[in-house]
Amino acid sequence: MIARTLTAHSRRRLGISCLLVATFAQAMTGCGMTRKHQPQIGIIDPNQPKELEMVSMPPYVIEPPDELEVSVRPVGAEVPLSTVTVQADGVIDLGFIGDIYIAGLTLAQAEQKIAEHLQGIAAQKKIQEPIEVSVRLVNGSQSKFFYVMGAVTTQGRFPIIGNETVLDAILAAGLRTNSQPQKAYLVRAHPPNSHDQILRVDWEGIRDRGDTMTNYQIFPGDRLIVPGGRPPGLLGSLFGG
Repeated sequence: MIARTLTAHSRRRLGISCLLVATFAQAMTGCGMTRKHQPQIGIIDPNQPKELEMVSMPPYVIEPPDELEVSVRPVGAEVPLSTVTVQADGVIDLGFIGDIYIAGLTLAQAEQKIAEHLQGIAAQKKIQEPIEVSVRLVNGSQSKFFYVMGAVTTQGRFPIIGNETVLDAILAAGLRTNSQPQKAYLVRAHPPNSHDQILRVDWEGIRDRGDTMTNYQIFPGDRLIVPGGRPPGLLGSLFGG
């Protein structure tokens, strides 16, 4: 007579197989549901600056902790410190010449304000020539950043040079196994009581087709959000979940 019952070893193997199938189904279903129900946020704005259609940044505004090189002519009115750092209170320390508040000014405005400050010193030294001041950034911007948040490898702020795009931002932050860049969106910083500006990102278009429509140029203060699903388990990872 054929055996009517399974051996204990066979029962264990059957139980493990059933558990694996159930776990796999749950992982695949959960992953699919997350992707299906994750909303797409933002609008596509074809008028925004983007790859191949970038614009120049507005005049640079000085903020802490920018490092500046200050040069003065004529030599008799020369500032003793040629390189200064904008302190947390917005001033630069020029030693015995005094402190000058320059936070919130453009480089040209800072030059004018420093020159006005030095006029009295030039008069005391009986300098007849007009005071000329040059203010330049040292080592680029120290105060301008964009931010990448969400399911990325490196979440945080990144220094901005002026020609970064959404693609640059995502590559700089890095994607994780549960990242959903196809749901990414860009949020522009704006003053209080003004309209929100949320831009949809077409990641597949940027990556797979070279479509620049949503590869927006990044500006200081921009927030790029990359949503994420539930981190896949072992089976989800093995099967591309």
